[in-house]
Amino acid sequence: MTPWIKRLIFANIAVYLVTASYPAVGDALALNRHSLVAAPWTLVTYMFVHANFEHILWNMLGLFFLGPRVEARLGPSRFLGLYFTGGVVGGLLSITVNGVGPDGHLIGIVGASAAIFAVFMAYAMFWPRDRLLIWGIIPVPAVVLVAILTVISVLGGTGIGNVEPGVAHWGHLGGFVGGYLYLTVLKHRTGSQRFRAMAAPLTPAPKSSDVIDRWRRIDPAMLHPVNREELTRILAKLDGEGPTALTPDELVFLNRFAGA
Repeated sequence: MTPWIKRLIFANIAVYLVTASYPAVGDALALNRHSLVAAPWTLVTYMFVHANFEHILWNMLGLFFLGPRVEARLGPSRFLGLYFTGGVVGGLLSITVNGVGPDGHLIGIVGASAAIFAVFMAYAMFWPRDRLLIWGIIPVPAVVLVAILTVISVLGGTGIGNVEPGVAHWGHLGGFVGGYLYLTVLKHRTGSQRFRAMAAPLTPAPKSSDVIDRWRRIDPAMLHPVNREELTRILAKLDGEGPTALTPDELVFLNRFAGA
């Protein structure tokens, strides 16, 4: 697992254990229309609260299987931007569209689903043809899975067919929207960086396994924490996409610390 996937999973499990023992803590961290004004930090804290074991299990499995590759592709800071943008947009959309029940009581939202749906969206945008398993059984392309989840969320959010009642479907849709918008803005903002990378002298990806082995022998304990995190990210990208996916800057980074 990549660094922030580990931290997010650990944080979610830790909060779940606390709130399972002290439900009042979970209520205080949940998001609703009142808490958005009285305790605006709940727009973030709600993402770490889960209603039950099944809720956190499926969310953490999704993050575990799809998150590392997305983090390796985006890098730590941009991955966190994606994750929390999806969570914030999902939370806001959910309490805006479906924030009050028929009897006038406030409807709250908890769970990391919106943030993780943003990760799903990123995965489908980067690797649309990758086959993912529905319920661990049925293989479908990533882009098809996102389309299926979108249809389910629209049906559930609008109440058509009574699809998965009690689920924050608008939060899921908001996660998809937030993830898509974040990546679209990121794409436009990094246009100049892509141009500079194209104009820079290319460092060819190594063909020798000896070079790759030398990279893997870099001792993270000898590096500054910032460089250590960057090393972990690049090695995860190497594992997921191969040496040809590494940028010139990433190759220079690895060669510098490998003594090449």
